[in-house]
Amino acid sequence: MEIWINPACSKCRSALGVLDAEGADYTVRRYLEDVPSADEIRAVLERLGLEPWDITRTQEAAAKELGLKEWARDAGSRDRWIKALAAHPKLIQRPIITADDGSAVVARTEEAVRDALSR
Repeated sequence: MEIWINPACSKCRSALGVLDAEGADYTVRRYLEDVPSADEIRAVLERLGLEPWDITRTQEAAAKELGLKEWARDAGSRDRWIKALAAHPKLIQRPIITADDGSAVVARTEEAVRDALSR
């Protein structure tokens, strides 16, 4: 499994703590440094079963600068959102765990991390 983290994020550090406590085998991706491509974001969204606006941190400064709150949330706007996430990775909700079974979860709670571990 892989976990996308921002080391400055307390939710990410908590998720790593749960993974370590459980002895999980995982790799860390510091997604602000190793920025996911638009195709990688599309793949993760498919695994999550979510849309790009569902994993966008709309309170970030970049989101406000882009005016994301006013962007349409429909199929025709999906690529625009994905391109924004790829160009501004700080907008991506974190942490995201891609599980061994091909699924993924936004692991903001201990319960979500344990859900990823059970897959």
